[in-house]
Amino acid sequence: MRPQRHPASGSASRRAVSRRQRSAFTLIEVMLALAIFTGVVAAIYSCWTSVLRSSQVGLAAAAEAQRKRMAVRCLEDVFLSTQMFNQNARYYSFLADTASDDASLSLVARLPRSFPRSGNFEGQPLRRVTFTLEPGIGGGKVLLMRQNPVLFEPDVEEEENPLVLARDVRVFTVDFWGPNSREWETEWRYTNQLPRLVRFSIGFGGPGLKLREEDVVTRVIALPTVGVPGTLAAGGPRGNLPPGNPPGGIPGQGPGVGPIPGGDRGRILPPGSGPRINPPRGRGP
Repeated sequence: MRPQRHPASGSASRRAVSRRQRSAFTLIEVMLALAIFTGVVAAIYSCWTSVLRSSQVGLAAAAEAQRKRMAVRCLEDVFLSTQMFNQNARYYSFLADTASDDASLSLVARLPRSFPRSGNFEGQPLRRVTFTLEPGIGGGKVLLMRQNPVLFEPDVEEEENPLVLARDVRVFTVDFWGPNSREWETEWRYTNQLPRLVRFSIGFGGPGLKLREEDVVTRVIALPTVGVPGTLAAGGPRGNLPPGNPPGGIPGQGPGVGPIPGGDRGRILPPGSGPRINPPRGRGP
């Protein structure tokens, strides 16, 4: 005989099956949950990429601003450390060519240990420093700096891998206070003499962008030294000095020029400050 099932047990079984059916998810519910989850993940990823991109842009802008400050500081340090010995003027020549598009500046300076790449020239603080404006790889122009100790051949590594001081340089000009004209000159013809005042300007901006006034940095520097005269025998040769120009002097101004009055010797003057030059030594004030 087939056992008879109790009516109560059958009803309980049907209720359990119905409960399991009600607790399951439908296909539409699963798809909706997946869509919500995908939207949340996409929002998180978008926020993360935006933060990462902003961080990269900020770091690049900070690095570029630091590079610009370093370029200006390097030029200031070199001008304030310039050296010149008239008897060996061929080794200490002051060369400047900023009239062309690819400007260049070369001079000898006694550089501090904090100067960039000084670790490569340990024990050789007296070095010739050359600044050149050359085309960059990705467009625009870059300001490069090369160094080599005086009386030494140029270092191959330094020549092939110069230090990039600034990128996207639109303007690089250097003006000199003329010893005779008493005004700013764009060309320095006295390669065996040092100017008393130097004014340089660096303008930054990418290719195709309009150069704004705030993108141009200008400094006026009073060089803290003049050419040091060497010991010359009576009637002996005068080295590379032009005729009629005594050691330490400036053409047409006698044996030398006194320091700038008012304590400006070696001080960086604010832009637009008028130069002040003492009369030659041996003359009245």
